[in-house]
Amino acid sequence: MESKVGTKPPHHVVIVGGGFGGLYTAKALRSKDINVTLIDKRNFHLFQPLLYQVATGTLSPADISSPLRSVLSKSKNTKVLLGEVTDIHPEKQCVLMGDEKIPYDSLIVATGAKHSYFGKDEWEEFAPGLKTVEDAIEMRRRIFMAFEAAEKETDEEKRRALLTFVVVGGGPTGVELAGAIAELAFNILKEDFRNIDTHEAQVMLLEGMDRVLPPFAPELSVKAEESLQKLGVTVVTKTFVTGIEGDIVTIKQGEETKQFAAKTILWGAGVKASSLGKVIAEKTGAECDRAGRVIVEPDLSLKGYPNIYVIGDLAHYAHQTGKPLPGVAPVAMQEGEYVAKSIKQQLKGNTLPAFKYVDKGSLAVIGQHAAVVDLGFMKLTGFIAWLFWLLVHIYYLVEFDNKLVVMIQWVWNYFTSNRGARLITEKDNYVSVEANSKSDYYPPVNSNGAVNV
Repeated sequence: MESKVGTKPPHHVVIVGGGFGGLYTAKALRSKDINVTLIDKRNFHLFQPLLYQVATGTLSPADISSPLRSVLSKSKNTKVLLGEVTDIHPEKQCVLMGDEKIPYDSLIVATGAKHSYFGKDEWEEFAPGLKTVEDAIEMRRRIFMAFEAAEKETDEEKRRALLTFVVVGGGPTGVELAGAIAELAFNILKEDFRNIDTHEAQVMLLEGMDRVLPPFAPELSVKAEESLQKLGVTVVTKTFVTGIEGDIVTIKQGEETKQFAAKTILWGAGVKASSLGKVIAEKTGAECDRAGRVIVEPDLSLKGYPNIYVIGDLAHYAHQTGKPLPGVAPVAMQEGEYVAKSIKQQLKGNTLPAFKYVDKGSLAVIGQHAAVVDLGFMKLTGFIAWLFWLLVHIYYLVEFDNKLVVMIQWVWNYFTSNRGARLITEKDNYVSVEANSKSDYYPPVNSNGAVNV
């Protein structure tokens, strides 16, 4: 619709990224006085907190994904474009998507983060992280192929390597992954194979700090470790991974270095900002922290560029506590809603006070019946915490059909111990243990068959 002669065109907001930050900004910018363009290289919003359930066969990718066009279909002022922003021109107020220039009045960058290997990017080939649907599907393939290969393996040491699963990083992602794999090995798959006893599997969680879930209260870390051990997970703290080559993991505990073989190594130890953070820094002079996050002003804008905002995992916001806010979904949601409100108020000639994050608590699930919940004023553990975790995640799933499907699937899984999404997809490029030149390194075991680390 063309604007009337002499009338000012609507304020144009460009949002880069359709994750929690970008999507919540777009939803909050529904207004006749604002036009919104949301750009993402995927056509769907991904509910990342449940990716580990895709990786372990509980849910399918579609259960935790929502098409962006569908989610924003009622926001008539919003246009969705499929593409990747590769450059920003702050002086010309436009972004580049391929050869196409897209102008903006306000720009919001919410492109998130990816997993970090702390300078050892070559480890990614052997230890995939968990940030995308493709990551989850690859993890799922490796986990279930390990059991399939073990079923055919006659050599005891090689079979032990195939049934050794190592999760690096004891944060929420690592804890949830390790717990889910243990449930698979010791409960879900126990009747499915004929030549192997899945109870022989070793599920190891490696953490460099002195406890799992370091951001949580110490007493919740203790409860989480106890719950993991009940599931059969070997929790190893004060341990750093110093090498990953093929099937071989090298760890350092104090001054002692050890090696062992594990066919399935999964990474949950760190994150770094998306590559667009570097582009922003180069074009605007903004500073970045060690993880590549862009340091922002109290209103989440860039210094010297009040119409450019960075939110979510890409933003380093330390004005509230002196430390950057955690890279979790609630932070991105609240930042998105704040920026949307700020832009609306600016168009009316008003300004908002500095952004303030309201921490409503932290949650982590351990297996099918336990979780830890820290609400600040109250801490929950065990089954009650697990129910609370379920309700919160159902509530925040974006679309009604996703909520319904996931809820039904969880209820079915609870009563049947079934995992219907245990699919091995894509061409099998699983490398046999024999192909590894260092395959004669196998986990040292004690008399009970447990890995000695």
